Amino acid sequence: MAEPEHVRPLAPATVIPVSDESTSNKNNTLRRRRNRIKCLICVTATSLILITIVLTLTFTVFRVKDPIIKMNGVTVNGLDSTTGTQIQLLGTNISMIVDVSVKNPNSASFKYSNTTTDIYYKGTVVGEARGPPGKARPHRTARMNMTVDIMIDKILLDPGLAREVSGSGLVNVWSYTRVSGKVKIMGIAKKHVTVMMNCTMAVNITRQAIEDVECKKKIHL
Repeated sequence: MAEPEHVRPLAPATVIPVSDESTSNKNNTLRRRRNRIKCLICVTATSLILITIVLTLTFTVFRVKDPIIKMNGVTVNGLDSTTGTQIQLLGTNISMIVDVSVKNPNSASFKYSNTTTDIYYKGTVVGEARGPPGKARPHRTARMNMTVDIMIDKILLDPGLAREVSGSGLVNVWSYTRVSGKVKIMGIAKKHVTVMMNCTMAVNITRQAIEDVECKKKIHL
């Protein structure tokens, strides 16, 4: 009889142990990834908060509003009533005192440089005045009186003056006032502002008063 074949037993499966170093590396990688995500979320949230704050300040506190310029009145000195077609002068000078106010609607002071006022008669400058620099406090109104000395010779040279005065007793003139300055909020936001105002008016020789004043304003930011 044939001898039975000997069956060799299978070798036991070899188990490869997982090293602690590999596990630690995986944990560190996951931890770093979580930290990056947290940092990204924090940076994004902080950026959104800062953008919101800047936009809010830009449209509220840092928003520069237009100063408001107004002519409150004009007084004429040195004129007497007319006799025939001639203008009689009380003295050697005719002057106009221009009362102008600047209202500042901003939360910071409006500092302006020298103000200017020119008086025109039929397109010719017949009077000039310069006002000193000043400041309109927040939500306050600054007033200034400027004396304009009228150049009489330039007016009397016009051939139509006598006819104009004898007909209505009025001399039509117009003024140009310019105020230039800047608004600086919290030392950060700075805005240069120029306010201009054109006014037409009629000088009543008999009453030594101004009538029919109409003004138009313009702002440059």
